[in-house]
Amino acid sequence: MAHYQSEKHPIGCAVITVSDTRVKDTDKSGRHIVETLQQHQHKVIKYEIISDEKTAIQSTLLKAVNDNNIEAVIFNGGTGISQRDVTIESIKPFFTKEMPGFGEIFRYLSYRDDIGSKSILSRAVSGVVNNRIVFAIPGSTGAVKLAMEKLILPELHHIVTEIYKDFNKR
Repeated sequence: MAHYQSEKHPIGCAVITVSDTRVKDTDKSGRHIVETLQQHQHKVIKYEIISDEKTAIQSTLLKAVNDNNIEAVIFNGGTGISQRDVTIESIKPFFTKEMPGFGEIFRYLSYRDDIGSKSILSRAVSGVVNNRIVFAIPGSTGAVKLAMEKLILPELHHIVTEIYKDFNKR
């Protein structure tokens, strides 16, 4: 079966930083995601910082995946194991399909290339919600750089193409 192949077009993205302390001036990780996407000719449709609260995270997720201009949503922050870290619990129930390989490979690369055994604390995940790819990655600058450079950017077009390949049009 031949792969559905759309011409490589800019992917419409939402970048969501989950933090109770960051603002746009101090959000190095969110800015890095935005700048990296733009450097690779993707469109950042939405960039915002929201509180580490389940209702805020879920509301933001649902707005993003129901925006016809957004094909990918990248959350950063709130993925650890502290009581305040609720990004994973907030978005995972909405996944119609999970991509466990994303989290597995992220933790492996994080172990190998960045933080060693501390990588066991990472709960990075990815899945599909309303035919949009959703990523949740840690908010540290090192984790964001690793996820963007090694996993998200190299596969973003392929993932979106796979999601839409059975649709008549995009």
